[in-house]
Amino acid sequence: MTRPRPDTAPALPPVVPEVVAAAVESLTTRLRGRLDAAVAALAATPVGTADDGTYGIQCGVDARVTLTPGPSGTITTPDQARCTCLLSPRCLHRTAVLAAAPVAEAGPPAAGEPAAAPARSADRATATGPAPSTGPAPSTGPASSTGPASSTALTSSTGPASSTARTSSTGPAPSAGQVRAAADLWTAGAAVLAAGVTAVGAVQRAEVLRAAHTARLAGLHRAEEAALDVVRRVRAAHDPDSPRRTGEVVAALRELLLVTHRLRAADPDPELIGGVRHPHRPDRPLRLYGVCREPVVEPGGRGGVVTRLVGDDGRWYALRDVRPGGAGRARRAGTAHVALRSFLSDHERLSRAGLVVTGAVVAPDGSLLAEPGVRATFAAGRPWTDVVPATVPAGPGQAPSPTVCTVEILAADGEGVLVRALTGDTPGPVLRLAPAHRHPALAHTANLRRLGACPGLRVRVLGRVDPERATTLRPLAVGPVSGSGAPTLALPEEWRGRADLGYDRLRDDHFPSGAAPCPPPSLLPGTAARPADPPLRHLRDLVELAVTGGRRAAAEPARTGDRDGRAAALRRGGFATGADLFAALGAVAARRSRDAFGRLAGDDQDHYAAQWLATAVYLAGTEAALGRALWQG
Repeated sequence: MTRPRPDTAPALPPVVPEVVAAAVESLTTRLRGRLDAAVAALAATPVGTADDGTYGIQCGVDARVTLTPGPSGTITTPDQARCTCLLSPRCLHRTAVLAAAPVAEAGPPAAGEPAAAPARSADRATATGPAPSTGPAPSTGPASSTGPASSTALTSSTGPASSTARTSSTGPAPSAGQVRAAADLWTAGAAVLAAGVTAVGAVQRAEVLRAAHTARLAGLHRAEEAALDVVRRVRAAHDPDSPRRTGEVVAALRELLLVTHRLRAADPDPELIGGVRHPHRPDRPLRLYGVCREPVVEPGGRGGVVTRLVGDDGRWYALRDVRPGGAGRARRAGTAHVALRSFLSDHERLSRAGLVVTGAVVAPDGSLLAEPGVRATFAAGRPWTDVVPATVPAGPGQAPSPTVCTVEILAADGEGVLVRALTGDTPGPVLRLAPAHRHPALAHTANLRRLGACPGLRVRVLGRVDPERATTLRPLAVGPVSGSGAPTLALPEEWRGRADLGYDRLRDDHFPSGAAPCPPPSLLPGTAARPADPPLRHLRDLVELAVTGGRRAAAEPARTGDRDGRAAALRRGGFATGADLFAALGAVAARRSRDAFGRLAGDDQDHYAAQWLATAVYLAGTEAALGRALWQG
């Protein structure tokens, strides 16, 4: 008996990359041209589940696709996806369902897996030898450097491009097979960049998945994981219900191109190879303290909550509860039950109490897993001021720490709030608090509006710096500031000194009595109406435009002669290298060689991708430095 799933969007089981790539490869050219439309049509198609664990999708009168996941819940072999139409398995219905399903997490090759990627048809084959590096090496020059735009090669970054550069260790050089696999994946990533996210369809995503599978067989785990992240971000960008997060797509493409650029040049840094990330068990029991709850709304109609906890060592952990249901479930999940094996509580209570976990199993992102042998018991919590400052840089398998700071409310600013950062009683720069989630079912916007109506109020804020704007913080929770003598929040005792902005509703009695309504920013004496974003924003706009609109869009500054003066603004602001990179990216994007008849002669896609990568790496490093200076002093 088949029953419809409660969510309206397809909730299909994950599929390993090679199965998707092989299915797309088996289609004729005519069917590949119809694949994107077929995938889009599945968004309104209900998915049924049967008692035996199979999934059923009706794709037409005579076409029903059945997915039969293995014990892991993942489609790992082609025969686990079947269609009743006459063209199966080389049919559009089956391929569209596989392409619409989530991409399975990266993992080690299965026992007996062939050491070659799925075969490709002759008309789509590409060179697998190492691609020559004709473009500039990614630059890490300082913001004030006046050297050439591509003067410094990036040889010391072992993490994502936004991480702090450090001296790389030396190991064996990548093998010839690994260099070929990295070059293949570089070519696939460069093609995505040249086309632009809005133009990348299921066929091109499948090419990235095929190259990712080749990288996995070659043992390039970090490159494979980066490629899968790119595919997921590109798919999310096409989801109309997903928030626009261009910065995440930029970061994913930057990581993929950076890692493969260095591997195809036979860089011996062992961290470029990476490893399969597995959950780990700490050597001792974890003593954790609840900090806050964060609503989660994900593409594909999923929603829920993440309760964030911090350990005695200052590392961050999380209990995730995300399922189909969208923003409605995210709103309800704040008070839902949470189970960790035999331990049963709810997210609201846990976020303000303590927890002792023995035999803990921690996922690479810091999530606590309910594996056999895990035992948890309640313990006393801590005041928020004692818990939050005790943070340390994230280590392997740990989630990054949120940003914590003390601010003074200045004025409302649309949906956000203008604030002044404080170090003790020393005033700092004017910054902006913006809603972490704008969905009306969640409380972020209403709470920020209430905070903005009380200028002069001092609050402690925990949140994430906006990756696209260093002067903006997206707060998750706020609390009072004690000992300053300035007006601050007066929260109920049961809230344990913090308000989760996504769930708790701030009321009049939580504020000092007689709080004045907020004046407009222009009436605030001695205060800038808005935080002054550095001119580096112009460079970010171009980098993001290149990712969303492709090479043609990135060439716009060169075609118009930069009549808006953005390169000049970068130079006046002290970002000379940024100005050089801005001009170089536009020029390389616009430069296309042609033959005697005016036709495009060849493609310097490598040169364009390398120039974009140099710009993106410089941008990430400079923005990270600016963010540290603004929020951490």
